[in-house]
Amino acid sequence: MSESDAPFSQFKDIVQSEEELRGLIGPTFPPAAQKVIHHIDEIAAAYIANATFIVVATSDGDGQVEISPKGDPAGFVKVLDDTHIAIPDRPGNRRLDTFHNLFQNPHLAVIFLVPGTGETLRVYGEARLVRDPDLLEQMAVQGRAPLVATVLHVERVMIHCPKCIARANLWGTPADTAADLPHIGQVMAVHAKLTGTPEEQFKTAEDAGMPVMY
Repeated sequence: MSESDAPFSQFKDIVQSEEELRGLIGPTFPPAAQKVIHHIDEIAAAYIANATFIVVATSDGDGQVEISPKGDPAGFVKVLDDTHIAIPDRPGNRRLDTFHNLFQNPHLAVIFLVPGTGETLRVYGEARLVRDPDLLEQMAVQGRAPLVATVLHVERVMIHCPKCIARANLWGTPADTAADLPHIGQVMAVHAKLTGTPEEQFKTAEDAGMPVMY
């Protein structure tokens, strides 16, 4: 066992190479290997125009990975041309994890989800933070334009099959267990070591100018 495997010492059979993994899983299905394109075509643009939820992935200079969910009305991500898309930044918790990473490693990946649709779209490329007023105004919601947008220079695009969405029943009836999950106020009390009731926490967040949804 290598030194890097030390945190996994409880496991007896760790896959050690891509060759070993390929021998276990088998060859790539040819259409899956051929489906990557290098621009936003009409099909990809349609998925982007109808997506209401995306997940953005970045990593810093040391390879530490960050993922960030974003949601807005359909069309909130703008296709600027066949190799550029723009993602608005809405008010949030101001951690800026994604932006922090982009200054160290500009590569970014996005997955687009369209409600009721099993297929998802994956887009990869290199990003910059942009403040051009004419661009930001195009992404205003309820009269409020974002302060900054992430513009991605598209390098790879691929559609993903619906199996994961179907297996998760993502657009189906919510699981009964959802009602048993801790409320965000309860979670913050534990993870951020906050005191006071959830209502007091929300009031503190609002007073600090943080967007809060009940």
